[in-house]
Amino acid sequence: MTKPLTITDIKKMKQEGIPVTMVTAYDYAMSKNLNEAGIDMILVGDSVGNVALGYTSTVPVTMEEMLHHTKAVMRGNSTAFVVGDMPFMSYQASEVDGLYNAARFLKETGCSAVKLEGGSEVAPLVAKMVQAGIPVVGHIGLTPQSVNQLGGFKVQGKDVAAAKKLLEDAKALEEAGAFAIVLECVPEALATKVTEVLKSAVTIGIGAGNGCDGQVLVCNDLLGFTDGFRPKFAKKYVDLHAHMLGAFKEYISDVKARSFPAKEHTFAIEEEVLEKLY
Repeated sequence: MTKPLTITDIKKMKQEGIPVTMVTAYDYAMSKNLNEAGIDMILVGDSVGNVALGYTSTVPVTMEEMLHHTKAVMRGNSTAFVVGDMPFMSYQASEVDGLYNAARFLKETGCSAVKLEGGSEVAPLVAKMVQAGIPVVGHIGLTPQSVNQLGGFKVQGKDVAAAKKLLEDAKALEEAGAFAIVLECVPEALATKVTEVLKSAVTIGIGAGNGCDGQVLVCNDLLGFTDGFRPKFAKKYVDLHAHMLGAFKEYISDVKARSFPAKEHTFAIEEEVLEKLY
């Protein structure tokens, strides 16, 4: 069996100009499928709140929920580099909280790194995590945990001040030791400039154009699990919602018509056994 990718492998891909592939996933079955396909990285995102748990945002997601889903992904993983997403208020209150909760991800799930949102303001915490042996992925641009403060889900870094802040945040995270940085909802040209400026940190774009070192999409968006809202940046590679809906309706019809289960779906018993029951 091929060993899982390492930070060295991911950084080497940046240096060699090989795009890094990442998908956000939340369970064992999806992890198995992604591994079979040959994905480089899996992010167990706090977007599990919106996608799988029915929350209206990522804010309610707890550490226990994140650990639960990360463990499931790890049970299905063999070759991908898995990153656990630190949920809201698992690191914002204090550096002690941040270090403790980040360590829980590595100790209790076996994942390879953690991701946290924020730029310069979290750089000191990132540095301490890295010093403690915890690999870190940063996340700047649109940061869903701060969506209320940002005034909604909007493209970030569009004016001079915001663009400069985003660039400085990226540099601060790299200097603190983050080996990768997610750039979400950032203008393509700005994301490309950030990627060019960073010497070692791998940029992973989501709604940030084609100039990043890699790309990430949520599995449900990629697969078309629902026919509801889908972000502009998310490409639907297949419409599984239509296929699933059709299959469910066919199943309902078969059961109502008593055509399922058919003979080939049932188990037999000897007639003499039945006779002895009376």
